Amino acid sequence: VLSGCGVYDGTEIHEASAILVHLSRGGAEVQMYAPDVPQMHVVDHSKGQPAEAESRNVLVESARIARGKITNLARLTTADHDAVIFPGGFGAAKNLSTFAVDGKDCKVNREVERVLKDFHKAGKPIGLCCISPVLAAKVLSGAEVTVGHEEEEGGKWPYAGTAGAIKELGGKHCVKEAVFSLTFFYEAHVDTKNKVVTTPAFMCETELHNIFDGIGAMVKNVLKLTGK
Repeated sequence: VLSGCGVYDGTEIHEASAILVHLSRGGAEVQMYAPDVPQMHVVDHSKGQPAEAESRNVLVESARIARGKITNLARLTTADHDAVIFPGGFGAAKNLSTFAVDGKDCKVNREVERVLKDFHKAGKPIGLCCISPVLAAKVLSGAEVTVGHEEEEGGKWPYAGTAGAIKELGGKHCVKEAVFSLTFFYEAHVDTKNKVVTTPAFMCETELHNIFDGIGAMVKNVLKLTGK
């Protein structure tokens, strides 16, 4: 499930690509979806500032990542899929929810909430990375998720405050390391009860291959939970 195209106002492209690579390697068939709604705003990524008087559609922008093969999120059903995965990027906090503005008092897009609840009720796994675990924390009360560490640690974890927000949303935050000390694989947390799998991804300032491997751990565990 995508939220636009570009880290500051949509889906984090590296995360989406990594998920697709790992799903392909795992033999999964993939369908991409996005809500047909306006973006909260448009950001000029060369400046990191909002572009005034410009508007874009989340579904249309997400189609850039999907190479045009994308479907309105309203058509996503649990009957047609074994699992659902949400990449990160600020679009998860701006377009799939209002977390970027409202924090613990945020609202989740109606279709996103429906999908999360439907997959949870059906006992089918849900994967999330980077900032997107806030969606599960808000919608699935008591779900265990990780966004990495709970302290910034000199800038290594610049978004560490999100861990506190997850607790305020009703979720349980589980601290995960950036990399294993010996194997250098990013960690993923598996909430076996709720079948929710999360990994920090770009919540940490680390090398890209670590993020790629962490997303791989998340995808691998999602596929394992499908039982196929």
